[in-house]
Amino acid sequence: MRAFVLTAPGEYAVREVPAPVAAPGEVVIDVERVGVCGTDVEFFTGEMAYLHQGHSTYPMRLGHEWAGRVAAVGDGVDPAWVGRRVMGDTMLGCGACRRCLRGHQHVCEKRQEVGVRGGRPGALAEQLAVPASSLHALPDTVDAELGALVEPGGNALRAAQAAAPRPGDRALVLGPGTIGLLAAMFIRAAGAEVHLMGRTDSSPAFARDLGFAYVWPEGSVPDLPFDAVVDASNAAHLPALALESVEPAGRVVYVGLAGEPSRIDTRTLALKDVTAIGILSASPGLDATIRTYADGTVDPRPLVAATVALEQVGPVLAGERPADAGPGPKIHVDPRRG
Repeated sequence: MRAFVLTAPGEYAVREVPAPVAAPGEVVIDVERVGVCGTDVEFFTGEMAYLHQGHSTYPMRLGHEWAGRVAAVGDGVDPAWVGRRVMGDTMLGCGACRRCLRGHQHVCEKRQEVGVRGGRPGALAEQLAVPASSLHALPDTVDAELGALVEPGGNALRAAQAAAPRPGDRALVLGPGTIGLLAAMFIRAAGAEVHLMGRTDSSPAFARDLGFAYVWPEGSVPDLPFDAVVDASNAAHLPALALESVEPAGRVVYVGLAGEPSRIDTRTLALKDVTAIGILSASPGLDATIRTYADGTVDPRPLVAATVALEQVGPVLAGERPADAGPGPKIHVDPRRG
């Protein structure tokens, strides 16, 4: 089968590789759609922390935001999975440690992450093998495009839930990329007034097109009481701004990651009686995200700017926009395209 292989920072190829075989407890997926993520870009540039911590090595096969159909099952897997459209949890815990046994496999110290960590090949390929236990079935109303948006949606939904918005609340989201915009959509669906702050001219304009009336360039956010602030950016200085901006007794949610350490003043955290929450994984939010997409409460389709073939993944990771791309922040890949 054909797969996108990253061999070193900035070096890649689309190669013929052996097709996966379903081991006991696993399934093989015919991949229909894959999202390109900021984590993939960090592996492309060589900046991803896992590379320096020994959790990931080149060559590697990226792709953890995916949807497809089950093509084959291994021993011990219900054959009824065959033919079903699914997406899968990225985080694959060992299943035996204290964290896994408590339902926190997404923070298992020995976990694999599909297309990210522990040598588990990702979905930027025609087929993918994953444990059946990681599968989440998609209803007919959730097609491949929506299915590949479930994983980032799960992160954003968890961030929105951590912000605990109520009707009449006011929330600020820093960083109107894919996760930030999705979090804003979920918070808006809960009845809160949502403000967004972006650093570029294009992202605020797109956010307004999505119906967000309060979109501000950095440095111009009005002095308003924000009951919750979600930092979905990759800027090292914005976690401190999030803490400064939130109301006393409010909530700050950190779902973005900077390439260098970011600092907050814990005196401010304590003196304002603020609750601060970090979000790593979509895992606990996947089923709720699927339901939200299925019933139309949130429609993330406008976020997808273009769908490309495997041969275009390298240029996309290098920062090139497809010629026919729309204004959204997300690029999808269809590995079946020639």
